[in-house]
Amino acid sequence: MNNKEEWFDMEMSSGVAAFEGKHFATASQLLSPLADQGNPEAQYRMAVMAQNGLGMAANELLAYKYMKAAAESGLGLAQHGLGFMYMEGECVEKNGEKAVKWFKQAADQGLVGSMTTLAMMYERGDGIETDQEEAKRWYSLAGFDEMRQ
Repeated sequence: MNNKEEWFDMEMSSGVAAFEGKHFATASQLLSPLADQGNPEAQYRMAVMAQNGLGMAANELLAYKYMKAAAESGLGLAQHGLGFMYMEGECVEKNGEKAVKWFKQAADQGLVGSMTTLAMMYERGDGIETDQEEAKRWYSLAGFDEMRQ
């Protein structure tokens, strides 16, 4: 491991520790340069902080930019987060079809929360057409034997 990799790992570890410890201003300072260099874990955490105004002023555009970049890199939590943004119309215009696309990508990585969200969206017709069979399939994949009553 060279010095640059060691520095990167140390900054990432310190930034994640600050984030998890709810020291968001410090986390933002440490993770921002890493996010700008394309690190999906840093991008995801920066998106969460920007969306919620943690350690910085809330910034929907920045939150969407980082969440989308992390999702496109294949980070499951970011794919779920981006799906949620589209489902709720947070930081971006509400779009059920795009929400489903991102929730499916996260579900393909085993995120049960994404599977359950997909099931509920199909069950209720939330942003997409109601499809009870698809809802049952997603509930089953999420570990539920039957659709909720």
